[in-house]
Amino acid sequence: MTMFKIIIVSILLFIVFSLGVALFAFVKKDPDSDRMLKALTFRIALSIGLLVIMMVGAQFGLISPHGA
Repeated sequence: MTMFKIIIVSILLFIVFSLGVALFAFVKKDPDSDRMLKALTFRIALSIGLLVIMMVGAQFGLISPHGA
């Protein structure tokens, strides 16, 4: 159960990191770079994956809402 929570937190950290990479690419303003697009696409994929993992974890009782 603890390993599942560590996986969720690590995915959340990857999402925040990807958002930071996209912000850095946006501020850099390189018109030929598609780095921001790739970072945001990766973030969306991670978010969808996290949602699926959390739904599966809740279904199998690995996590429960509100810490109950």
